[in-house]
Amino acid sequence: MVQLYGDERLDYLLAEDLRIIQSPTVFSFSLDAVLLSRFAYMPIRKGKVIDLCTGNGIVPLILSTRTHVKITGVEIQERLYDMAKRSVQYNHLEEQIELIHGDLKDMPKRFGNDKFDVVTCNPPYFTTPVKDKQNVNEHFAIARHEILCSLEEVILACSELVKHGGKVSLVHRPGRFVDIVTLMRKYGIEPKRVQFVHPKLGKEANTLLIEGIKGGKADLKMLSPIYVYNEENEYSPEIRTILYGDRDSG
Repeated sequence: MVQLYGDERLDYLLAEDLRIIQSPTVFSFSLDAVLLSRFAYMPIRKGKVIDLCTGNGIVPLILSTRTHVKITGVEIQERLYDMAKRSVQYNHLEEQIELIHGDLKDMPKRFGNDKFDVVTCNPPYFTTPVKDKQNVNEHFAIARHEILCSLEEVILACSELVKHGGKVSLVHRPGRFVDIVTLMRKYGIEPKRVQFVHPKLGKEANTLLIEGIKGGKADLKMLSPIYVYNEENEYSPEIRTILYGDRDSG
């Protein structure tokens, strides 16, 4: 059994046959994190992976179904770290997934440079200041806004942690595409794969997946776009497979 607190619930990750602790007032993962978990390159049996801004552990949990290597998740918010830790314990993944309560900016000093084969991150998206600070949900604000880390600090940490030839994968908003590419190149990560995610055909992309290689040569590939919904406003076949696997999603 797993201990739940307050309004926490134990949800299914159907495609992965796992369970995860969620809270509507603290943190619930979005499709963005799931897409990142499926987009990122994963070594199968050798190597090390680190996920920054890990939240309630959604990315490490999904990645554990794609690889046998050690995965480290880093989360600065203690409540989310605790939720992630209990989810890992519930799924009996303690030997594969290590969780750290800490600041991503401190991880290069903790682990040293050039230690990981893959770095993934679903960072805060918004540079705009938080409105109505008196009534703001602190957990949401930190997860969504660049309060405790900036995009540049995220990419710098990724560059320091990843090995030469290793891969860095991010999920973000298309509006920050040029910023991401500029900062990746500034810190020695060459963008190699980009995929845009659209709500549906004919709508502008609202999500960006990007992968770069540290020390890589210039050769950017634009992958086929992903469409979340079809014309009937139902999940597209691709998204249904990502979320539900071979199960009947109803």
